[in-house]
Amino acid sequence: MTPDRRRDAALAVAGSLLVLSALVIIWSARATVPHAVYVSELGAIGEPTAEAFRTALLLIVAGGTLVAWAVRDLRSRTPVLRVGTPALSLAVACAAFFVAAQVPCTAGCPLPVGDTFTMQDFTHTLSAVVAFAAACWAMLQVAFAPGHRAISRMSLAMAIAVGVVAGLGGLMSLFRWNAGVGSHFELVATTVGISWLVVFGLVRAARLLRTGARGAEPAERRAVEAD
Repeated sequence: MTPDRRRDAALAVAGSLLVLSALVIIWSARATVPHAVYVSELGAIGEPTAEAFRTALLLIVAGGTLVAWAVRDLRSRTPVLRVGTPALSLAVACAAFFVAAQVPCTAGCPLPVGDTFTMQDFTHTLSAVVAFAAACWAMLQVAFAPGHRAISRMSLAMAIAVGVVAGLGGLMSLFRWNAGVGSHFELVATTVGISWLVVFGLVRAARLLRTGARGAEPAERRAVEAD
């Protein structure tokens, strides 16, 4: 096994653990709030959970970056999804989450439309939307990548789940309807997305170690066997 494979496997595991820590922090912070709130509201200015939420976002950024580096050679086999790589999509998502961490929404996290428009809320909302979209795109790319049968189906299912659930939660927030259910939808979408990244990093690490142990077997043959 080459040192590069061992290093990438270690980075993937470390990234997964950082992201898992972020998920624990988000759920712990949410458990302290007795009423329904959207996930971003945990980090709103003046909220007692603001610093914990910011820490969670930064852990996602750090962990996601490590996982992205460990999968930098992975590419989808579907033409449309070959626009970029999973690593690039994860890097975009991490960059957007970093912006969201540095620019939290104002109290109550109002949507930046009409009388509630502020540049701060617009920046935070746009960053969150870009981050979720990029993460979903990465899931789809992984779902159709060769040699990763173990996680392909899970990635496709989770991408659809995150897109649909987050979309419903966003629409409820936009139309200011049933915010309680909408906030739960957003929390579910966030949990699913973060959980995918945790599992993806661990599966990638296991595959790097396994294929490294098998020696110099051609990559094409390994991919065919894995499928």
